[in-house]
Amino acid sequence: MLKDLFARTAACFIVAIGPCACVTLPPNAPRSAQDPFESFNRGVYKFNDAIDRGVVKPAAKGYTRVVPKPVRIGISNVFSNLEQPTVMINDALQGKLRASANDLGRFLFNLTAGVGGLLDPATRIGMDRNDADFGQTLGVWGVHAGPFVELPLFGPSDMRDAPGKLVDTYTNPKQYIFSNTYVKYGVTGLSFLNTRAELLSLDSALTNVYDPYTFIRDAYLQHRAYKISGQVPDEAPLVDPDAPAPAPLASPPTH
Repeated sequence: MLKDLFARTAACFIVAIGPCACVTLPPNAPRSAQDPFESFNRGVYKFNDAIDRGVVKPAAKGYTRVVPKPVRIGISNVFSNLEQPTVMINDALQGKLRASANDLGRFLFNLTAGVGGLLDPATRIGMDRNDADFGQTLGVWGVHAGPFVELPLFGPSDMRDAPGKLVDTYTNPKQYIFSNTYVKYGVTGLSFLNTRAELLSLDSALTNVYDPYTFIRDAYLQHRAYKISGQVPDEAPLVDPDAPAPAPLASPPTH
């Protein structure tokens, strides 16, 4: 029965996104070698933006109005602490054993002294909050980011990070804490809503941007590159097959 529900949901999603799957590119817009699927990606971005404007953003604003700030901070702390096992595992996979031990300490300390993660005493005593995921781990292992891709509902990603997101869901404890499927979806929805509420203050940054899609895409790619290597860019860009070949260097005159 659950499989039938998933099938119907997927069918409805395909029907909804179909009319905007591809869009006409803006005239004279610069083309990125890392975005060969730009027309499709823009269609998905248009769909995501419509869902955000019509549903997610108003819900996030309502959430901030109804839920007091101390409660929202506590909820953010809980979800942040639940991400620590994922960070710990990926730090270990990247060979950062000291950081991985710190992540384990943060998780256990906040889980106990922090009343289940509602508080964040680990930060107050100087335990670093690291950031690592399986997409970054693949990058450290030498896997190229590949083309940029805009994921339905989940936003910007690339061909390396997209499967990494799926792996990360199975290293998050909330995947196993809540056995009831509907409770699990509710907790995931609350996490998504809480994250969107935290990003409301950044919406104004896109107000005066000529092409928000390009701005978000480039910011995402540069941010991910920096996360892996500490510099931008961290790897050779994809080769654009339509780009003209560089002119050969002229030989110096001989006398």
